[in-house]
Amino acid sequence: MLVQREEQLDLLRDTFRNCDRQRRGHVSLVTGAVGSGKTSVLESFGDWAATAGGRVLSAAASRAEQELHLGVLGQLLQGARLAPETGVRVERLLRDAPPAPGHDGPDGPVGADRISAPVLHGLFSTLLDLAEAGPLVLTVDDVHHADPASLHCLLYVARRLRHTPIMVVLAEARTLRPPHPHFRAELFSQPHFTRISLPPLTVEAITRLVDDGVEPAARETAERCLRMTGGNPLLTRALIEERPRAEAGEEPPSDPTLGDVFDQAVLGCLYRHEPGVRRVAQAMAVLDRPGPADLLGHLLDVVPESVSPMVRVLRTTGLLDEDRLRHPRIRRSILADMSVDERRELHQRAAEVLHEHGVEPYAVAEHLVAAGWAEAGWTVPVLHDAAAQALAVGRPDVAAGCLRLVGRADVDDEQRVATTAMVVRARWQINPLTVSGQLDQLVGAARAGGWPAGAALSTVPYLLWQGRVEEADEAIAGCGGDDEQAHAATASRRRAMHLLLGLSHPDHLTAVREAAGAPRASLLAGGSSPVQALSLLGAALTPTGDHDPVAGAEQVLHRHHGEDGMLPLLTAPLLALLWAGRADRVAAWSAALLDRPAVRHAPLWRAVLRALRAEAALRLGDLTVAEQQARAALDDLPPAAWGVALTGPLATLVACATESGRHAEAERWLAQSLPAGAFRTPLGLHYLAARARHHLALGRAHAATADLRRCGELMRAWGVDVAGLVPWRLELARVQLAVGNKAHATQLLQEQLRVPHGVDDRTRGRTLRLLAGTTAPDHRRKLLSEAVNLLQSCGDRLELVRALGDTGQTLQRAGDSAQARLLVRRAYQLAQDCGASVLAQRLVRREPGGVPAGPPAETPEPEDGLSEAERRVAALAAQGHTNRQISSKLFITVSTVEQHLTRVYRKLDVKRRSDLPARLVAFAEPLGEEIQPAAS
Repeated sequence: MLVQREEQLDLLRDTFRNCDRQRRGHVSLVTGAVGSGKTSVLESFGDWAATAGGRVLSAAASRAEQELHLGVLGQLLQGARLAPETGVRVERLLRDAPPAPGHDGPDGPVGADRISAPVLHGLFSTLLDLAEAGPLVLTVDDVHHADPASLHCLLYVARRLRHTPIMVVLAEARTLRPPHPHFRAELFSQPHFTRISLPPLTVEAITRLVDDGVEPAARETAERCLRMTGGNPLLTRALIEERPRAEAGEEPPSDPTLGDVFDQAVLGCLYRHEPGVRRVAQAMAVLDRPGPADLLGHLLDVVPESVSPMVRVLRTTGLLDEDRLRHPRIRRSILADMSVDERRELHQRAAEVLHEHGVEPYAVAEHLVAAGWAEAGWTVPVLHDAAAQALAVGRPDVAAGCLRLVGRADVDDEQRVATTAMVVRARWQINPLTVSGQLDQLVGAARAGGWPAGAALSTVPYLLWQGRVEEADEAIAGCGGDDEQAHAATASRRRAMHLLLGLSHPDHLTAVREAAGAPRASLLAGGSSPVQALSLLGAALTPTGDHDPVAGAEQVLHRHHGEDGMLPLLTAPLLALLWAGRADRVAAWSAALLDRPAVRHAPLWRAVLRALRAEAALRLGDLTVAEQQARAALDDLPPAAWGVALTGPLATLVACATESGRHAEAERWLAQSLPAGAFRTPLGLHYLAARARHHLALGRAHAATADLRRCGELMRAWGVDVAGLVPWRLELARVQLAVGNKAHATQLLQEQLRVPHGVDDRTRGRTLRLLAGTTAPDHRRKLLSEAVNLLQSCGDRLELVRALGDTGQTLQRAGDSAQARLLVRRAYQLAQDCGASVLAQRLVRREPGGVPAGPPAETPEPEDGLSEAERRVAALAAQGHTNRQISSKLFITVSTVEQHLTRVYRKLDVKRRSDLPARLVAFAEPLGEEIQPAAS
């Protein structure tokens, strides 16, 4: 189907009709970029003209047959199905028509394209005979490739069309330099000549091509096609042909993967142009940046003025947008067509040219790496600078490529050590398993050189990751010196490594403070960005009330979350938020950071962020997200690469499996071997707590007690006894309650509430819920009510389920079966939403005498169309409750309340809140009375 070519076809048809009525000929030249649809227009018009009473003769010129004398004219006449005698005469004319002798003219030799007058007259007479029965249409595609003799004949015909019903339709592509200037000049001067241009396709035209009656997003697809093809019909049709068809009812993918058809369309556009145009396109593909004419000329070693016309041709074809290739897929198609040697040669030349033009090292190094070339003296400093820049912007993969090339160059020992340090830093972010050898070399070189500060401090994070704490301590101590005399940056970096050592392995925290020779408050005070971030983590692990780690962490995250190279720095404030009891903020921040572009290139930090998000989701009661993120973290980074941090994601997975009742799966996670020193880290405490919960779930109270007591001993010995890390007293109280030791459990729970500066809302809510089970019934409801409020405010839905279930059980025992049933119903639904189906089933089976033994039966939808949840929200809104009050009463978010009300307004056809009471008279008051006591 031809689209956006109706106007051009109508013009050709009108010309044909005039030719038929007035017996007067005409010449039309259809012009457009390569791939603009000229051939389709000629074919479509030719088919129409044949049905309208015309006789159509067609020919297609080509670059390969430009030297074939009268080749195009021969094609036209061979398709005429002439009478035998006429055919023999025409064949003789074509065969025996030698070129006329030429002579020198003002523009060079002429006459080689001339044909003798008798031959011209004979051929024209044949065409006149063919036009006797009706208009004769001659179509010639790609006339710019036609042989000169055929063009001479066409001009002969064009001069005699005033009283001849012959219509000549030529198609010509825009080329670097208009071919056959004499032919064009005379053709354009004819009075019966029309030029018809084919513009690029518009969004509306492409929409007609992609709208197959199934996809509602046809215009969006068309807009993507236009951005990618510039409206070139050839490219557009190839793109649409490869577009995956969505299944019925499914949305089509927004960025389809393209294949060979589109590649061939791109190359088809290029190979139909002059070789110089193709060479410019290849240079722009290699550069992959805006290429001004002087830069391209320098790269291709041609005069810059000759490049500008080539760029204009590429732009009209749709391959270019301003001064660069329109889409990365076009670039990949062009590069794939080049040989390896061609690409390397151009990349090397590009590196040299860009370096001479003073382009930043990052861009120059990209071409050096692609060419695999570092032989010039200037390349090593450029590669070093580019690697440092790549690491600063979160591209360790690019840095590793630059440094791999430096490793082949001849450098001195100092440069080699610096390069090794950067290699470790880059490759560690991709996979820590790949740097063990280089790390040992770096440690050996630093030790042999007397622990110079730069080399020594660079080893500390990686040694700590691998659990080599004593070596890290040695490295920090070895580059000690007097901080007052040391360089300020080195002193700040050494202080940050001291903090990292103490906070990652708290058994060194006291020694770190003493080594710093500073009181605790100044040690945890802000300084440089790394020191400030680590200080916030220290304030969360050892809270005193002097520093607010939550506010500080939020400030650091707001300041640096948009900087791709700051992912290592942001781990500390995220952990500070987690251990300060703000899992909700960790979930939000980690999700935002996972969307950062740099995360795609740093598997280690992607894995760490996912592990943090998983633990946050677990603390918010979302078992589904917690397990999915923890599994993804272990997919990003294999267990052996995690070092001592492996206990983090493993602890989350063990906890998720235990909560879901999949105890065999939890056992498999626990069977995973752990690195030495794993329990010297705070994350090791998470693992101990998760394992204790698993032991308790299987009735192994003694093993659970042993893990939790070890947890408590370590935390007190380290001075990090904060509930946000592990509320070991609370967990131990659960074990004591399970074995019937209520007195010891009560003691532990009360002690948990008295921990100074170490009890967050979540821990307090969980503690009050357990404590309620040890108190008299009259005091139990008050504790449970406070627990419900705290757990709802902190967002822990799983613990909220337990608190609601306990409240429902308490109400059931007090004889209030209706309220108990309502609370259990809500708790059941919330548990299902959390992915805790085992807990949900346990809730509905706990009180067989009053609470239903299964989920509430679904009631048929009423005539007003409101669901049960929408009706409940509407009832409270009709009574005048605010959205936040409704959220609190029904244990749902404010956003959910707003969504319910939007649907209520639409279904009941009301415009404002005040209209609700009149529509809800039948059930608003009873529902309000039923809901209110549940929140008391």
